[in-house]
Amino acid sequence: MSNPCSSSTDFIPYTLEVTGKGIREVEQARAAIPAGTPINIAFLGNEDHAQRIHAAKVIRACCAEPVPIISSRRLRSEEDRDELIGALVEQAAPRRFMFVGGDPAIPAGPYHDSLALLASGVLERHGIDQVVITGYPEGHPKIDSGELMRALKWKLDFLREAGCAVEITTQFGFDAEAVVRWIAQLRQQGIETPIRIGVPGPADVGKLLRFARQFGVATSASILRLYGLSMTNLMQRVGAERYWDQLQAGLGGRRLGSIGWHLYPFGGIEDGVTWINARLSAAASLQVSSR
Repeated sequence: MSNPCSSSTDFIPYTLEVTGKGIREVEQARAAIPAGTPINIAFLGNEDHAQRIHAAKVIRACCAEPVPIISSRRLRSEEDRDELIGALVEQAAPRRFMFVGGDPAIPAGPYHDSLALLASGVLERHGIDQVVITGYPEGHPKIDSGELMRALKWKLDFLREAGCAVEITTQFGFDAEAVVRWIAQLRQQGIETPIRIGVPGPADVGKLLRFARQFGVATSASILRLYGLSMTNLMQRVGAERYWDQLQAGLGGRRLGSIGWHLYPFGGIEDGVTWINARLSAAASLQVSSR
């Protein structure tokens, strides 16, 4: 009997993201999402563990791979950590986890950042050997760029010594040149970890700017013009075509290792998945025709 969840390719070209409250969108877009696609589950302050576990189960049932995001500063205790991750493993069998610091200025428990959580023995306790960490090509509003790089290197060294397979997923942004420059900098420093570049799916301008403010992404007038955004029409729905094309141009012809994509579907999962599927199909066709 054939496996209904089998994938036609060993390499999944993109990952995406969903909230617990938005999990129904994954079910609705299931036909458009390639089997085996890793789907990150956001760790929001206004959702509870039951919603996160339910989302992971739905993603697994939809033939995709649940990737729980664990927010270090939102965990209340070691017991809270183990109850959540244990339930996720038991009920949805995620193959990988993403560890982040999280938004709260004051930690809810003993973990003040993702370094502290990783060093707490969480990987060994729960048999985790595939980990995703975050990259910030355009910087972070609350963390110095030098500290960001030191933290990234610490995590990579720690996870390599722990025997984990690692990917870096970047924050979404608007400055393609900054992203390519950051990737090149990592490669020059001998960091060959696979990287997934965060790209926003189609959404209205106002929503994109709200998420940019929430995540601390730079939104200068010059950057917005490069992206093709107009501040005079916040209801205009836009895709990331210019950003995508600028990234492709910047990456083209350069040996920058394994590069993939992470979709932030701010305007809805079905629209976002349809958009990125079309962009990847067009890029593949262009490669074939140029041979």
